[in-house]
Amino acid sequence: MRNRSENKITIVMIRHGATMANATRRYLGRTDEALSLEGIKVLSEYKRQKMYPVVDMVFASPMKRCIQTAQILYSKHNPVIIPEWVEIDFGAFEGKNYIELKDDKRYQAWIDSNGTMPFPDGESRDEFICRCEEGFKKMISNILEKQEQAEPQTVGMIVHGGTIMAILSRYTGGDYYDFQVANGRGYVCTYDSISAGLSVGSVIR
Repeated sequence: MRNRSENKITIVMIRHGATMANATRRYLGRTDEALSLEGIKVLSEYKRQKMYPVVDMVFASPMKRCIQTAQILYSKHNPVIIPEWVEIDFGAFEGKNYIELKDDKRYQAWIDSNGTMPFPDGESRDEFICRCEEGFKKMISNILEKQEQAEPQTVGMIVHGGTIMAILSRYTGGDYYDFQVANGRGYVCTYDSISAGLSVGSVIR
């Protein structure tokens, strides 16, 4: 019989490093952009500072910026890819920033809805949250299978800022925008496999 501590999984959620689009504050969703040179430099410095907890296993979005981040931070692990964690589809707003969108009536309507309206020609927040949750459940199933062999207790998630916001708002009941996080930063969380509950323990600053 498993003891109570074996039911707890530490999950280190990390947003990928910075890209050129991030630096210019553009909406970056389905565009498969790589990390910028500055993004790589900053991640490498964060790693040197031992900012990130040691993990037993790594899961990641399939997009380049997440795979590259996983390779920099956790080079000893081959990440398990979760397709459902691809960033939200920003539709007509993809690749644009506030300056370019501020006179677009569709953008103003989206702002007025507090981001709850679907992106024009893109995805809605509810659709995105449900998709990310399915990916999270897939990850948990994978971890629990490994734990039958006394395997990982601490896992890393290398994903998008939106993915973190989606999963934490779904599981903790907080607001979606409560969980915004900068590139290379994130949260250390605890998942209880008995209650299927997720709680935030600390912030990776």
